[in-house]
Amino acid sequence: MKQENFANLTHLDSQGQAQMVDVSAKTATVRQAVAVGQVRMLPETFATIQAGNAPKGDVLATARLAGIMAAKQTANLIPLCHPLPIQKVEVQISPEEQLPGYQIQATVKTKGETGVEMEALTAVSVAALTLYDMAKALEKSIQIESIHLVSKTGGKSGDYIS
Repeated sequence: MKQENFANLTHLDSQGQAQMVDVSAKTATVRQAVAVGQVRMLPETFATIQAGNAPKGDVLATARLAGIMAAKQTANLIPLCHPLPIQKVEVQISPEEQLPGYQIQATVKTKGETGVEMEALTAVSVAALTLYDMAKALEKSIQIESIHLVSKTGGKSGDYIS
């Protein structure tokens, strides 16, 4: 590819090599992102988790904590993500009997030069993976589904709502 073809690709330098975007000229603003996902399972597995009888212990508390910890580690997991001073991470895991399973929602907030979409998505992903890990002794066919960004606010590109 010619050098000028890379001009609009922020994660590539003029030679087409991956690079971390320079955000040093950006203004620090309050930014927030919300992501969701779901974990689907058999009714028996759902009932066991709801009753607090899973073999590995408190499935939901462990998954929630894992999601919070994961958001704080996103820059270590995703190669070109900036390490950010995260001010808030909230992970909610709600039972959904009709799935059956759980809806996971993560909200991440910072005041910085770049957004926290990846942190919110990472929080949901790791919370879902942890829920699977904590419940796999009950069921191996648990499904992690529909992880996506719901909204983001702040920054040059403006707000986004799915």
